[in-house]
Amino acid sequence: MWNINSWNRSTCRKPRQQFVFIKTHKTGSMTTVNIFQRYVIYHNLTPLVAKAANYVSWPFPPAETDYVHTPGENYDALFGHMVYNKTWLQSKFPPNTVYISLIREPVSHLKSCMRFYSLPKLLNITSTNPIKTFLKDPWKYRHLSEAYFSFCNVTWDGTRNHLAFDLGYPTEGADNMEAAEEYIRELEYDFTLFLLLEHMDESLVLLRRLMCWEIQDVLYDTTPKNVRNYTYKSYTPTAEELANLRKWKAVDYRLYDTFNRSLWRKIAGQGPDFYQELHYYRELNKNVSWFCRGEQRRKPRLKLTVKTSQWSPQFVIDAKYCKEISARSVDLMREIRRKASFKVDTRWQIVMPVNNVRAIINGRPTFKYNIEQKRYEAASKKTKPEQKE
Repeated sequence: MWNINSWNRSTCRKPRQQFVFIKTHKTGSMTTVNIFQRYVIYHNLTPLVAKAANYVSWPFPPAETDYVHTPGENYDALFGHMVYNKTWLQSKFPPNTVYISLIREPVSHLKSCMRFYSLPKLLNITSTNPIKTFLKDPWKYRHLSEAYFSFCNVTWDGTRNHLAFDLGYPTEGADNMEAAEEYIRELEYDFTLFLLLEHMDESLVLLRRLMCWEIQDVLYDTTPKNVRNYTYKSYTPTAEELANLRKWKAVDYRLYDTFNRSLWRKIAGQGPDFYQELHYYRELNKNVSWFCRGEQRRKPRLKLTVKTSQWSPQFVIDAKYCKEISARSVDLMREIRRKASFKVDTRWQIVMPVNNVRAIINGRPTFKYNIEQKRYEAASKKTKPEQKE
């Protein structure tokens, strides 16, 4: 049995091809999920996918109607949004499945959540810098920040411990650090690796080694995905504001600090050649991205041959590879469904969390399925009194 914390060509003979990637929110996962989707496509793996769109479930455990069933219920991979549910996942995946996720430094995560979910509206904050206003006294907004999803009896707080929530820790446990620490220890045991957005290249080189994958499996398009600019994005909180945030998001900070240390501890166990590979990987990633965005687009038949190295055998970058490395998640999902003959059934399309948050902001009920939300909206229009001229 090979050691999951070490890598060399003699021990990496068989790639690990059964994995669960818990796709967390607002952590740069659009770039990362492309890697897992491509791996499923290239290696003809059988993924567990939603009946429609990319949400298998959130924030509730999946129902039998929510995902595509395969003969024998045998699955190799999962990479969609869902709240980590150990019991449910272990009932669907074999014991040797590798569990992976992605987390982000809590300050930048809060900024991204604040903008994406329209949290200033939820919190009734009208200032031009809602981060500064909020961090002055986060506890002042607690009665507003906790969003209740009535359809599944779940409370979620986009300002507090969103990362921990996506990984299965309840909002109600925000002040119970003893329970949080115990849960994080369980995650350390359950997960092979937490990727860190701030150290993505190091994370992906380590992922490649732990999974015994090829280097072309973990290359990515260096063009940032889903990037948004907003006025408070570059704001640096004061020492007092950071102290408040550390207390407010204590579970997320403990989570991030734990797996930040874990990442560097695992890297240290790889030996000095890890950084040689990291340098090679960064140069290769940059060159492949330049090739795919430049020469290959101008000359579609052009191919780039990557010579054999200490880190991988020779391989070729062609038009198909370039197209998929820069593809949107929804487009790769369409290809995965086509190859597996998985039909889309929009009756079971999950409402995106951001849409349910907006519903709460506007005083409307929350729903599990899009079709329920549309029926409600249609009925509301019919019952709305006509305005007199």
